[in-house]
Amino acid sequence: MLNELTRNADGVLYRIEDNVETAVNRYVLSTPESRAICNDPLVMGYEYTEKLEGACATFLRQAREATTLGLEEHRSVVFNILRGGLNFSLRGALAKAYGWNNHSSSFVTAQRARVTEGSEQWHITEDEYQKITFPPKAQVIIGDVVATGTSLRHGLEIMIQEAVKQGTELGSILFFTIGGPKSEERLIEADAACRKHFPDYEGTHVCYIEGRFFVPTAETPVTIKITGTDLLRCHSLLAPEFIESNFEAPSYPLERCTIYDAGSRAFQVREYLEDVIDYWMKVKELAASMSFAEVMEERFPELDVKRFGNVSLQDVAEGQLSSLQSLIRP
Repeated sequence: MLNELTRNADGVLYRIEDNVETAVNRYVLSTPESRAICNDPLVMGYEYTEKLEGACATFLRQAREATTLGLEEHRSVVFNILRGGLNFSLRGALAKAYGWNNHSSSFVTAQRARVTEGSEQWHITEDEYQKITFPPKAQVIIGDVVATGTSLRHGLEIMIQEAVKQGTELGSILFFTIGGPKSEERLIEADAACRKHFPDYEGTHVCYIEGRFFVPTAETPVTIKITGTDLLRCHSLLAPEFIESNFEAPSYPLERCTIYDAGSRAFQVREYLEDVIDYWMKVKELAASMSFAEVMEERFPELDVKRFGNVSLQDVAEGQLSSLQSLIRP
């Protein structure tokens, strides 16, 4: 399903090719920076944002050579869905990749929440702020972490409605995500709306960073999970380089989520660390009744667990807790 388009020291870019009929051009990118983000929860704060910016810049450089994506500085606008979109630092990625200085940015808030506690239905709770302008025949560049797609749908709907209201044209959408299949569903909806409203619409593109990850439901047989939120490695379409990188440490394939909470990971580090520590405390408790191999069977059965050798689940959990707790300041 992954067809390699280009490879160099900075990363490798694949196109998703399957039997699915879709107007969305789909890519998977793997880079050293994004593998570090998706494997190691200690990559956080400014370092996390900087690495994500670097990965996006790599895609922009490689896509210019290997795809039909042709961005132009005077047409490009970064559409930030706050606050997750800020993690990708796409304004900086465009400057880093192309040397641009005059591309524009727009902003909209979209904070999701469950309809009721324990519900699998989501709605938008914060959407007060908007600052949206478009250059002529705008080429829109967006980044966000996607699990349910609730915030993405909200942001795309506002973007298209505002373009129609302003009497301007949208030319294309490029979406970066560490996310799941709902990314495509929302972009397919947006692509259809853009082709309806904008006669010269050129196309929609999605770049999955390291893979298209699986989002668990209540029925997913994983002992520790947050439904509608976690991005799991199992049942996912992953870059081969990312799969291989999981053998570098036994903790990597066991992380609760590929990204955890993207906003706190960048902007509220203590809150983020407490979230990750809470997970590894649960893993430590789990070690009384499950082995490393049994948890691997839940979380990433596609890996050959024998390559890790004889691993103690309790030792892995205690090692992670020691590293994480040392970063919590009184």
